[in-house]
Formats: sequence, structure tokens, C-alpha cells
Amino acid sequence: MATLDLLVRNVRVVRPDHAGFAGLDLGISDGRFVRIEPGIEAQDAAVVVDGGGKLAFPGVVDAHQHWGIYNRLDEDTRTESRAAAQGGVTTGLTYVRTGAYYLNRTGPYAEVFPDVLAAAEGRAYIDYGFHVAPILKHHIEEIPELIGEFGVPSFKIFMFYGTHGLHGRSSDQASFLMIPEGESYDYAHFEFVMRGIQRAREDERFRGIADRISLSLHCETAEIMRAYTKIVEDEGTLKGLEAYSASRPPHSEGLAITIASYLAHETALPNINLLHLSSRKAIEAAMMMAETFPHIDFRREVTIGHLLADVHTARGIGGKVNPPLRARQDVEVLWEHVLAGDFSWVVSDHACCRDEAKFGVPRDDVFVAKSGFGGTEYLLPGLLTEGRKRGLSYPDIARLTSWNPARRFGLGNKGTIAEGYDADLCLVDDTASYPIRAQDSESTQGYTPFEGFELTARVTDTFLRGQPVLRDGRIVGEPRGRYLRRSSA
Repeated sequence: MATLDLLVRNVRVVRPDHAGFAGLDLGISDGRFVRIEPGIEAQDAAVVVDGGGKLAFPGVVDAHQHWGIYNRLDEDTRTESRAAAQGGVTTGLTYVRTGAYYLNRTGPYAEVFPDVLAAAEGRAYIDYGFHVAPILKHHIEEIPELIGEFGVPSFKIFMFYGTHGLHGRSSDQASFLMIPEGESYDYAHFEFVMRGIQRAREDERFRGIADRISLSLHCETAEIMRAYTKIVEDEGTLKGLEAYSASRPPHSEGLAITIASYLAHETALPNINLLHLSSRKAIEAAMMMAETFPHIDFRREVTIGHLLADVHTARGIGGKVNPPLRARQDVEVLWEHVLAGDFSWVVSDHACCRDEAKFGVPRDDVFVAKSGFGGTEYLLPGLLTEGRKRGLSYPDIARLTSWNPARRFGLGNKGTIAEGYDADLCLVDDTASYPIRAQDSESTQGYTPFEGFELTARVTDTFLRGQPVLRDGRIVGEPRGRYLRRSSA
């Protein structure tokens, strides 16, 4: 009689806490790993999958996505979660806020967030959760409710939103963020957000989960970017992604990181995540702040886009993103810090922006194009491709893509292949060689700045809690992703 729902045989299992990889079989029942050992008998399982000697990685936890920023949230949840599964992602954490884009509305999260949940429910092919940005003064008061009632322990600040436009030029940010008269979105607001989060961490109701409650920051300095944008546009000598990088210079990242870190020290908020560091100056500032404030538990993030592409190799201004893609020298410095263990996780910052939304008039003007692009489907294959060239080990890749973000963001059942954990995994052919083509993606974006990049690892199969989502490179079944309440004790 079968005691297992699924048996995955003949795979090389990669785990974040084991050196190298081991030839093992994976026995799965009730959505969890229950047996991990060699030679499990086929008759023990209702369904048997032969892994063909492929690598078995823990399902990727892509902790930085933006479903619903440029398209309807219900649409993005379905299509972009399919793209995520193509890349071995089994859990996606996506950002939401009030204001323009997303749901294009303001108001208390007690009214807004239920509509966020309703828009996503029943449409995701992967498990998912949300990070929330406190935009309004009232949102700070709602932090305990977001944690306790809605299961959201992770929050975000966009440091440049107060006075600089999302896409490069300054604009009416009060209207953009739908902030009522008498309120502002500035350093003082950021301080009060930090104090509000720290109060929640000290609240007796949340003492048992205080280590899961954290604040992420998009670190760029609006005043620096506003001045440099004018300089770059007035001079007119730089074009495309090179111009955009110069308009948001690396020292604007470094300065914002410094300010954010001091505010964390001032407010005694220890759990700080520094997002998508894109340059040498950004990572160096982050490392200096860790030395300056050793009592702050900094985590540092880098995106696969900033590790794969630079201003010259990305396919046109479709590669516009905040913070920008940088020069090749910055890319190589980021890799040095990845290899040194200075980054906590690697993410996609996936934000599907279709052609008709991405490009403005004239089409080749980077300053009228929208910021952001997709790429979750290339996260694990891209990191394997470039990481192996530089000596990054498979267990290190599992830590960077699964274990570390799962631990930080309260995903206790995710992040590894071990008995008792959710049976989230993906099978990877590490002998494949193929070019990236946008037409092969399940995303509705329709283009990619990585077009033509050669990858040397391919995700062939993805399983969510023991159920197939991707088989032989094709999405299968219906959406079965669940909303993850990450605040349960």
C-alpha cells in the first residue's frame, strides 16, 4: 500500500546546510517532505517521478516582486506567478502600497488590504505574501493590525518618493501618493514609520514573532537625483540606460543608505533590509553602516538584473529600472560581494510592464519610459549560470534564493529540502545551454532586457507542496497557490 503521495527519484539534492549535493530520493506526503533517503521503493508511492539525475533545488523564495503595479492585480497574480514557476519560484512576496498604480486608491489598509487579498485569491500558481508600505500617517497606526489580523510582518519605505518622480522626472508627489493636505512623505515620516514598527515589535502580542517584523528600504536620495536628472538632460550627451544611470548616481544610493541606517539606530529598530543595491558605492555604504551600527541586523539584497546586465549589454531602454542598471565595473563589484557572503539574498524585483505601458514618445527617450521590468523566471537559472563561472557553490545559491529570505520573512515551512518542510522544489538541468527569448516566458510583458543572454541551467519541473506546477517546461494544472499569513506564532 502506498504511503507516499509522490516520490521524486534519481535527483541530486541541493540543500543550504549541506556541502555539495547528494543523490537521494524525495518522499512527499500531505504536501510535506517526509522521507529523504536513497533507494525509496517505487511501490511506496502513488505517483513516481524520475528526476533523470537533475539537480533538486529548494523552491525559490523570490522576496521582491511587484504584482499589480502596471497591470490589474488579479491579472498579474495569474500570469506573473506562472512566469515565476518557470524559474523554480514557489513563493513570491510582492509589494503593495496606496496611491497611483497598484489599486490606484488611497485610504486605510483596513479597507484597502482586503481588496488586495480578494484580487489575488485563487489566481496564483505559487504561494504568496505581501510587504506593505505605510504611506499615510494613519498607516503607521495600522501596523499592529496589519501584523496581527492580516499576517503582514514586513514593511517598506520608498525613500525617493517624497519629491522625485517614479520614472525619472520630478512630479506632483502628493497627487502621486494621494497624500491628504497637511501630510508629507519625507524623512520625518520615515522616522515615524520606524518608531511604529519598533513599537509593534515590543508589543506583548508580538513578542514571539518580533524577529520576523522588519523594514525594507529602497535607498535613493531624491534631491541628488533631481539635480543630476536636470544636468544629464540639459547636457544631452548621454543616452539610454547610461543617461538614466548618471541621472540617479550611485552616491545617491550611498547617502540614502547612510540616512536610513542612522534612523534605524535612532529609533532602535534592529531589523533592516537594504533593497536592490546596484553599485559599488551602495554596497560599500551598506557594509560601512553594518560596522558603524553593529546592533542593527542589516540584511542586504541584490537583484538578478543587476548581476546579469549592465547599461551596455541590456536590450535597450526596456532595461530601465530603479535603481538603474550600472556600468560593468559595478556589476563585477556586486559579484565580489556575493562571493564574499555580503549579500543576504538574490531576488528578481519582478514588475511586469508591457510594451504599450513601458515606452513613451519618443520611444527611445529613457526619461519618458516607465521604470521596472520582469525577470523572476530567470532568477535561479541566471544565478546558476553566472555564479558557477565565479565559483559560487550550489548550497550558497540555495541559501541566497531560498533559505535566507524564508528565515527573514517568517516563512518557517519554506526554504529547504528537509523532512517536515513544505515540499516546494524544482528540478534543474545544469547541462542545458540556451538563449533567453521573451516569447518563451509566461509573463505578459512581451520583451526582456535579457533577450539573447545565454543561460546554462534550465528549470524543467516545479512542485508546490508536492503538486506539479511546471512539468517538462510547461505550466500544468490550475492555480493552487495560497496566501501566506506570516505572523502566526
